[in-house]
Amino acid sequence: MQKKILIVDDEKEAVEILGKKIGENNYSVMTALTGKDAISICNKEKPDLVILDIVISDMDGYAVAAALRENKLLRNVPIIFTSGKEFDYAGIEKRLSEVGPCDYITKPFSVQELLAKIKEALG
Repeated sequence: MQKKILIVDDEKEAVEILGKKIGENNYSVMTALTGKDAISICNKEKPDLVILDIVISDMDGYAVAAALRENKLLRNVPIIFTSGKEFDYAGIEKRLSEVGPCDYITKPFSVQELLAKIKEALG
């Protein structure tokens, strides 16, 4: 059975391109353009992995991750955070540790790099 991956980013074109590339690698892809939609999709579909932009229009990625961690069925779903901004590694390590299993990748990234992180996260 294909692993389900939810991509969350408020840049529609980026989500479509990334979704297509990930889907070509035998994953089932779902997308959300807002944090609220991401939480709703996660509650209904229970993805195996979430790729989550830190900066989205309605709430930040940390808030979305925190909401997922409050649900005991989603608590251990791995999250790969993405950001177009350079990470403050000292600050982000603390924030990431607060929201559970996760990794991060800085935009722009190669699809191959992301696929490697997906494979690692899904075991």
